[in-house]
Order: sequence, then structure tokens, then C-alpha cells
Amino acid sequence: MANNILKGKKGIIFGALDEKSIAWKVALKAHEEGAQFVLTNTALALRMGTINQLAEQCGAKIIPSDVTVVEELETLFNGSMEALGGKLDFVLHSVGMSPNVRKKRPYNDLNYDFFLKTLDISGISLHKVLQTAMKLDAINEWGSVVALTYIASQKVFPDYSDMAQAKAVLESIVRSFGYQYGVAKKVRVNSISQSPTFTTAGSGVGGFDAFYEYANKMSPLGNASAEECADYCISLFSDYTKKVTMQNLFHDGGFSFMGISESIMNAMNP
Repeated sequence: MANNILKGKKGIIFGALDEKSIAWKVALKAHEEGAQFVLTNTALALRMGTINQLAEQCGAKIIPSDVTVVEELETLFNGSMEALGGKLDFVLHSVGMSPNVRKKRPYNDLNYDFFLKTLDISGISLHKVLQTAMKLDAINEWGSVVALTYIASQKVFPDYSDMAQAKAVLESIVRSFGYQYGVAKKVRVNSISQSPTFTTAGSGVGGFDAFYEYANKMSPLGNASAEECADYCISLFSDYTKKVTMQNLFHDGGFSFMGISESIMNAMNP
């Protein structure tokens, strides 16, 4: 049941593509909790997805933007403030894509042009979002920026490929820019390290089904769903987490702190 914890808050949600997207779930939850927001994705993604349906359901405006192009981000932030009637209170960065993974290039035979695109889209773009917002003074004091990441930034998951480096960059930006934005405007910046989730992007990683089951058996609470991740995002947008910043927050049912579980041992020794 909604509690209106985002009543009066305004924001931007990056990355909603279809009903499987975590960003899609966040938009629904934010709307339910009383927020107003702009939805954004690349022009190509907007044509491929069903975001118009989401926008209608949430009463949200759609503004196309390539998260790697600063000029388009400036247009997005200015357009969002105009559409929403003021500065923003929250931003969700739910963006990730690797051309190498899409093209099934093995990690020891990466295309380096693709690698640079992976870093730009999935990591450096967070810096571009934050720098643009800060220069435009687009986020209110005590605002919240949340970026989605994955534990492969810190541990080896072979099929995650160069996305692992991109997420490591993203988490470093969370800390470094979190300091800068905190000092300047009391804006907090955090990342959520989510369980493997059946999104369009996540399902594209090789061996995903097997790893999903493995993580579920390893986690004392089981994998966190997309809907549960959305709830966590909403809590970080709210005023209940005003002093949480520069953190990489694991939302994975306890997976990140496990060595081995009884379920896995039983599966190995039937």
C-alpha cells in the first residue's frame, strides 16, 4: 500500500524500455508514491520499447536523450525542469549496454572500440549526468541520485565481460561525485548492486539462467526481484535516507557476503 513518501517530489528516470525493466518498475512505484517525473531513453530505444504506455499510466512526459551526449543531457534537464515546474529531487540512472556482449565477443578477444562504448554508456555516463545536473543547478538540496550496478564490478563473473569494468567505473564515480555534490548541494549519490534479474539487458548475458539459480541458492533470502529493487530505489529517493550517500548498497538477499551455502553443497553432493 502506498504511503505517499514521494509526494511533491520531481525527478528523471533513465532506462525504462519495457515491463521487464527495473526502471519501469521504479516509475510505477514512484507514481504510486506521489512523485512526478520525466521518462527518458535514447530515441532508438523509445522506438523499440513500449514506453508510451508507461508514460500514459504515470502521467509522465517523455524526453529523448542519449546519456552519453552532454548536449542532449542539457536539453533533458532543462526540459524536465520546465515540464515539472521546478528543480528535481531524484534521478535514476538505470543504463547499461555492452556491444561486446551483444556481439558475443569473448573477454580475451574484445573489440576495443566496443569496449570504450561500454565504458561510456554504462559507467562514464553517470559522471556526465551528475556534472550536467550540477552545472545547471538542476537538483534541489537533499536530492537523491541512484545508479544501478552489479557485483561483477568487484568479483569475477566471466560472462559479464567488459560490463564489469564499466560498473567498477560507475561505483567509483558514485563515491567521487558523491563527495563533490554532497559538499556543494547536499545531494546524495548512491548505487544499488542488485541480484541477477530477468530484465531484457540481464537476460542477454551468457549463462544467465544457470547463474540466476545459483545466486538464488546462495542467497539466504533468495534473489531480490525487480519490484523489490524498485521499492529500495524509492526508499533512497525519500527523505528517510537523507544521510545515506557515496554507498554501494547490496540488494541481493545476502549473496554478496556468502562463501558457500548448504543448498549449494547439497546440490554438489546429491
